[in-house]
Amino acid sequence: MFKKNLLLFILLTLISCNATKSPIVTTKKGSGKNTAYSQKNKKYKGRNEVIESTSRTVVTNDVVNGYVLQYKDIAMSNMKTYGIPASIILAQGILESGAGRGKLAESANNHFGIKCHADWKGDSVRHDDDSSQECFRKYDKVSESYRDHALFLKGKVRYASLFELDKDDYQAWAKGLRKAGYATDPRYPDKLISYIERYNLGQYDAQVLGTNYVPVENQNRRIVVRNSGNDTFYEVQKGDTLYSISKKYNLLVDDLKQKNNLSDNTLFVGQKLKVK
Repeated sequence: MFKKNLLLFILLTLISCNATKSPIVTTKKGSGKNTAYSQKNKKYKGRNEVIESTSRTVVTNDVVNGYVLQYKDIAMSNMKTYGIPASIILAQGILESGAGRGKLAESANNHFGIKCHADWKGDSVRHDDDSSQECFRKYDKVSESYRDHALFLKGKVRYASLFELDKDDYQAWAKGLRKAGYATDPRYPDKLISYIERYNLGQYDAQVLGTNYVPVENQNRRIVVRNSGNDTFYEVQKGDTLYSISKKYNLLVDDLKQKNNLSDNTLFVGQKLKVK
């Protein structure tokens, strides 16, 4: 009888332990990961194209459009006063300041990357550029940076030839700035022209000049051109990416970058890429 009761007690104890023990669920953790991955995809789906500025700041198209709306009136006012195309002013502002999001723009209101130079008597900040901890001008307001940019170009002999150019010829101005030594990047003119055409900045030149503005129609431009040899070049259009171009010509993205000595994925409208 004692053995029978002991066996019954052990059996009841085992049943009780199994009933109260927490179950091991192997799918919940995996399900959680899948949910997070799905939410992450939704977060990035439809995200605007990013633009990398010379200040190494990545911004969206919406940020750039907001920058243009915020400073277009200052740019047009400076065009009237100093004779610099508003399109060039805005394009330089976008590029040099990362559309206002770059460190130099945020810490010093310096939207054009203007360094101190010997004649600068105002405040300054230190910022890494071509060399470590270079001296850059600091302003109380962004409008002061825009004004100083105009005075800087007007006051330097090396930029004098720019003011002989037509005010609506932004391509000549972009190339002239590079030639005069404003920037060391050989692609600087292409970058300015790209911003002007992608964001229709030429319309602000037209408003000041009282002329009709005709947007650049990419579909009317030649897409593929051939040089004197056997190489084939593709002319980058609005909305193109390295992936879309490489897919069109049955190339790997890395192969396309290697053919054109590209160090990053940045493209510009009108840029010619070797595809064959």
